[in-house]
Amino acid sequence: MSENFYSPVDTDATESERAAEAALRPKALSEFVGQSQVRQQLSLVVEAALGRGQAPDHVLLSGPPGLGKTTLAMIIANEVNSSLRLTSGPTLQRPGDLAAVLSSLNEGDVLFIDEIHRLARTGEEMLYLAMEDFRVDVMVGKGPGATSIPLPLPRFTVVGATTRAGLLPAPLRDRFGFTAHLDYYTEDELAKIVSRSAIKLDAELRPDAAREIASRSRGTPRVANRLLRRVQDWAEINNKGILDLDSARAALDLFEVDRLGLDRLDRAVLEAVCVRFGGGPVGLTTLSMTVGEEPETVETVAEPYLVREGFLVRGPRGRMATRMAFEHLGLDMPQGQDTLFN
Repeated sequence: MSENFYSPVDTDATESERAAEAALRPKALSEFVGQSQVRQQLSLVVEAALGRGQAPDHVLLSGPPGLGKTTLAMIIANEVNSSLRLTSGPTLQRPGDLAAVLSSLNEGDVLFIDEIHRLARTGEEMLYLAMEDFRVDVMVGKGPGATSIPLPLPRFTVVGATTRAGLLPAPLRDRFGFTAHLDYYTEDELAKIVSRSAIKLDAELRPDAAREIASRSRGTPRVANRLLRRVQDWAEINNKGILDLDSARAALDLFEVDRLGLDRLDRAVLEAVCVRFGGGPVGLTTLSMTVGEEPETVETVAEPYLVREGFLVRGPRGRMATRMAFEHLGLDMPQGQDTLFN
């Protein structure tokens, strides 16, 4: 049975939304839709560990937000019938914080560390030792008289999640026995996910509506499930609870999610690059100030999808809009802008 030691704060979601997301999460690898290669690999790792009667190897999951890293950590804990402890890199800024978490673990526990690349350097060094030798060194006293006392730890499994795998130091990355990168989901996979979620929400979702929601979900299950709940809200008020194609389109248009999945932030970024800066190039800091968001939000939330879909390109001098971006906004591309891509 899983238990929450710490729940990472998601500033984009309310408590009720996080509770709804948790209720829609699959509980087993057999229920997990998409990421077939990662799912098969994880299944092998877990089954082999169970056969040996040991805790699974440490697991590192990377990829954009909302693709299922936390869900997979919960599934690993469920599959090995262990408790799940959740924390995040930004909350473990002092060695004592990490030592307290590690010393509270029981045999076979799964420790999930979200945004593990944001661990403090001293925390990384302590985690190296804990993951490899299952012990932590506790300093007692101060100054020249301080002594280090080794504290043995029970065998446990670290599941690390990161959206910035390149920022993870090599010594920490090497401690993970299994690493995987999660990719964006296909429209068919997202349609299956929202159909499954609709059953859990006791909602009558038509197949064409499921496909419409999937097509606007940016390849991300978290987005798909949130859009499903907004369509359900609209249908309950306006269409007697029937989630058909017209309901889906009306609700998604109301919440400013266009046919290609671009939302308010995406369009604000494109409009800033295309209109304010003539197509670019423009630096990340300037761009984020223009749209009124933090640089990390623009870089990790909006930019990956816009680059993947061909609306933006990243060059040495900054972000530049493509012809597709201008066409999507109904604008003419400035003369000579095409030559910047050559």
